[in-house]
Parts: sequence; C-alpha cells; structure tokens
Amino acid sequence: MPSEALTPVKLTIRAYNVGFGDCNLLTFDYPNFVRNVLIDFGSTRLPANSNRNNTRIIANQIKHDCGGKLDAIVATHRHKDHISGFATNKSGTGPGDIIRKLEPDIIVQPWTEHPDAPVDAEVAPSLKAFHAYQQRLRDMETFAESVHSQLKNLRGLSRVTRSRLRFMGENNITNRAAVLNLKALAEAAVSRGESSRHGGYFVYTGSNSGLGHLLPNVDVEVLGPPTLKQSREIESQVHSHPDQFWHMQAKASSAIEQNSPFPAFHALSVPPYARWLRQRLDDLRAEELFRIVRILDDVLNNTSVILLFKVGDQAFLFPGDAQWENWSYALDQPRYQELLRKVQVYKIGHHGSLNATPKSLWQLFERRGPHTRSDRLQSLLSTKEGVHGSPERDSEVPRTKLVDAVREDSRLLDTRQAGHTHCIKTDIAF
Repeated sequence: MPSEALTPVKLTIRAYNVGFGDCNLLTFDYPNFVRNVLIDFGSTRLPANSNRNNTRIIANQIKHDCGGKLDAIVATHRHKDHISGFATNKSGTGPGDIIRKLEPDIIVQPWTEHPDAPVDAEVAPSLKAFHAYQQRLRDMETFAESVHSQLKNLRGLSRVTRSRLRFMGENNITNRAAVLNLKALAEAAVSRGESSRHGGYFVYTGSNSGLGHLLPNVDVEVLGPPTLKQSREIESQVHSHPDQFWHMQAKASSAIEQNSPFPAFHALSVPPYARWLRQRLDDLRAEELFRIVRILDDVLNNTSVILLFKVGDQAFLFPGDAQWENWSYALDQPRYQELLRKVQVYKIGHHGSLNATPKSLWQLFERRGPHTRSDRLQSLLSTKEGVHGSPERDSEVPRTKLVDAVREDSRLLDTRQAGHTHCIKTDIAF
C-alpha cells in the first residue's frame, strides 16, 4: 500500500462532559480506514443538571462516534474519575458492558498495574521493590475504602470537611469492577488471535506504547510515568513548588506520616462537659484521615500515563493527572523537551489543578500566543467546579490563575460548554 494511504489526513479529538473526570476519544482518519483510541472514562461527580445515567449515555455516544469499534483504550491510572466508566454490572447494562462490545485490541495502562513484576530490569530496581510499591498502593486503597465507615463515627464535622473526605475516599478506592473489566478486555483481545501484538501493555517512560502498529505514521511517545529505577521521585510528593505550581503565593507544607496514629474506636456516650473534647478529637481525626487519603491521591496521580502523539510537526499531549514528580523526569530529557515544543493540543492535567501543569511545561509550548496565530495552541479542559479544593486555600479546581493563563495564550475548549452533544471536539487536518 502506498505510504500516503498509511498516513492520517485528519485527527478528531472529542472530550466528553463526564463532570469531574476525563474521557477523550481520538479518531485518526486515514484515506482507507479509521482508528479510534479512547483515553480514560470516569467521573466522581456528574455534570450539572445531567441525567443520573449520564455515564451510560456517554458510553453509547462513544459507541456511535467510533462507529462501533474501538481500536485501543488507554487507562492512565486507576482513580475513579478516570476509569469508573469501564465498570460493568450483573445485568450487563453498565457503561463498561457497552465499551466491552466495542472489542478494543489494545489496553494501555501504567507499569504499576502489571499483575506480576516485569521481567525487564529497567522497569523496577528489583522484584522486591516492585512488589513493595504495589503493596503500599493496595494498603492505602484499603484504607481509603474504610473512610466512608469511619465518617459515620465522626460527629459535628463541617459540611466542607465531610465533603472533602467523602470525595477523596471515593476517588481512591480500588474500582474493582473497572479494573477487572480492563483486564478482561486485554485477555479478550489476545483470545481473538488477530495479532500477537494485541492485548495489554504496561508502559513507562520511553517504553513501547503498543499503539504504533495500530496508528501508521503516528509517533506515540510514552513520557511517563517513570519507573522506580528511572526516578524515585514518584514515591513522594511536593505540595508546594512556587516556581512550577500556580500558587498565588508559596505555602509551607509539613511532613506527613503515612500511618494514622488513631486506632479504630467505638463511639461512646460522652457527658456534656466533655463534648468539646470529643469534637476536637473528631476534627483531628478527620484531618488525619484527609492527609492519608491525600497521600494516596498524589501517589496514584504520579502513576499516570503521559502520552504524546506526533503527526508531522504537530504533537498532541494527554498527561492524565500527572503531577510534578511524574513530569520532572521527562522534562529533564532534551529529546522530550523538543517534542513538547510542537504541542498543538494539550489536555490540561488533573482537571485544571494547580500542580499538574508545571510552568516549565507550559512555557515549552511554542504555539502559545494570541488568537491571530493560525497554528495557535488548543487546550482541552475536563472538569467541574466546586468539587475539589477551595479559593481560600489557593487550591480550587480548576485553578483560576491557571485557567486565566491558558485562556490568554491558547484556544480553550471546556467540557462544561458541551451542551446537548455531550462533548466538545476539535478537528486537525494534516
């Protein structure tokens, strides 16, 4: 087949309004065929004024938009707001059941999701280190699942505190139904036997994405997450970085222990004269719970797959929820710096939070600029305000200062303006 027949002529990017979550469909149009890649599908809070079956509606919309066939799924990491849409149910009517029928050939996930320690020594410094890291993730997820039950015993918490804890707990649970469905989708692709290259890919910085043979003449680079051998930074989190984050001002962050000092307790009758103490202890316990689930939230964000698709001199960046510790390794590599300069479409990281679009990344994009530019950068934002963070703590999502900068220097496409079509989209001709 002539090379021009194996070169895409157009890319359509759809960002679905799932509320607080991510769901993007990339459709590569070739002269004689089409390829569809779904990147994430999840939500923790539905869009305002949406149908309670919104996730299933979106699944059916994806089915329509991809013509009944998905070629690949990328699940950037296991947070609920990125994979809950892949969950099935016993009646076979879940959004994940709809996606399963689209028979994807490739399932891409971060290396941390690998069921066994990879053989390649580059993936982890040792078998023991790999399993220890996975076990820490499992332990923290188990703790997150217990937060709901512990909330019942904490009385008098403010609505804001209770809402923060509930949100963080929900987002960090194991999402078992979705995880099992992703595993089943990879196994089904292998069993169909259409290609030895079909199935599951567990990726890391510089690894094979698994998408190359599906997307002729599209270079797909995996920029993250780094492995423990490549960078140990993903094991820890920086909560304040005045040079990189979109803070109004730098704020100190105290060291946080990863184990709660509060053992399980039973609610007892408290005499009136001691109720102030009970309230104070409940407030302290709530803050400790929040800190622990926040640690898990940061760790999982730093396992996010970062993918960069390149066609000709245009690049398209999808970083999941990658935070500074994930980004810093790639941003130190001259080769990746050069690729990032050519970004034409940027899916804004972590729903517009302050720590997922490092300033050094934003400043690399050469196509930033005024609306008069014909090749002006386009930015996709999938979010819902009022769900996470607060203006008082300079941590609201989406971060106002970041959104203002993005709107000034790029064409901002926001899922909150999706309307009845359930998505926003942009077409790029090659």
